[in-house]
Amino acid sequence: MSNSTDIPSYIQADLATRRVRLDPHTPQFVQDPYQAYAFFHRHCPVFLWEDYGMWCLSSYDDVNRLFRDRRFGRERPGGYMANVLRKGGRAHLADFDRAEAHSMLELEPPVHTRLRTLVNRAFVSRQVERLRPRIEKLTNELIDRFEGEGSADLIPDFATPIPATVIAEMMGVPAETGPQLVAWSNDMVRMYMHQPTRATEEQANASAKAFSEFIRFHAAERRKSPGDDLLSVLIAAHESGEKLSEDELVSSAILLLNAGHEATVHQTGNAVRSILAQGGDPRRFFASPEAAAATVEECLRHDAPLHMFTRYAYEEVELEGGARLKPGEQVALLLGAANNDPRAFETPRAFLPGRPDQKNVSFGAGIHFCVGAPLARLEMQVTLAVLFERLPRLRLAEEPSYRDIYHFHGLERLTVAW
Repeated sequence: MSNSTDIPSYIQADLATRRVRLDPHTPQFVQDPYQAYAFFHRHCPVFLWEDYGMWCLSSYDDVNRLFRDRRFGRERPGGYMANVLRKGGRAHLADFDRAEAHSMLELEPPVHTRLRTLVNRAFVSRQVERLRPRIEKLTNELIDRFEGEGSADLIPDFATPIPATVIAEMMGVPAETGPQLVAWSNDMVRMYMHQPTRATEEQANASAKAFSEFIRFHAAERRKSPGDDLLSVLIAAHESGEKLSEDELVSSAILLLNAGHEATVHQTGNAVRSILAQGGDPRRFFASPEAAAATVEECLRHDAPLHMFTRYAYEEVELEGGARLKPGEQVALLLGAANNDPRAFETPRAFLPGRPDQKNVSFGAGIHFCVGAPLARLEMQVTLAVLFERLPRLRLAEEPSYRDIYHFHGLERLTVAW
């Protein structure tokens, strides 16, 4: 493979054919993918990532456009289970596949539309805003627990409990089960990492089985005593006999509980890191509700929690530069790269809340735009404002490191002191 003078040492690239070799587990890439993204932007915004065997898009415009292009979708052509049976060798993933097969995230209209309509009302901004007092109370309670210690790891002590508790309460399952829900979720999302091991797959399957049993148990309880929670909404839809099957109910509940905290945990940690890196009094970023909202938007752009999302081609499509996708082939959308595209953002690695080019694709776009985006935004606006108001002298106690799980991008630890 040929080299360019500014190619990172851990990348091999043939710029003539736009073929790239980059092991996503390479430590330099795990800790700072933005150097590689800058190279892609300069030389090959559309490239074939050989380690994944997929064409990838790194520019903001291309990613934003493809999210909305109905020639592509999340659902595997022929259906999830048909593809599983065709592949074979996945008997040890039967419970995981059953949970995934009916996930709204993996489906297209009309089934996707039916499932999304059921849950969308709970996540619209005016409904979510009612949670502000509860989120403020939870945040203050957590800080009360560790404030006197003088130091803390904000990932388990702060970033994780708040979204996990909020989504559990919204779903109508006991808030104290939050740590178990997080553990199951973490096991399941490891299936999205590059080349998961057999041990990882078996653990993901065991957690999917336990998670499904947990939902079925609490669904039975909710049938006896319905409430105004999301699980009761899903049960009512199931019992109508038309809108929701039992498997769809379980998959939808798992998806909402997982998605309701997973990315927010990562983004909260990444946001604290980004803000502290600016120096000075962090309270200046949250001086008003408008400032808090602008700061959260810049955090979402500057260091997003999800860096790769994939789509299937439903027909033959030619990408920029002549790259062709056949029906059924996947294309990867690099969200972290798109959010730092110099053609879309002036000085993209600068942290500038309220920048005139403020936008991001961290929640996706089109019909699969994240249903929980209003909740995630509110949680971060409230929790970060309270954190820095309570602890304005917060500082990093050690340099944080990112977890080796591409495409999720979040910190292993965030040890701080004050």
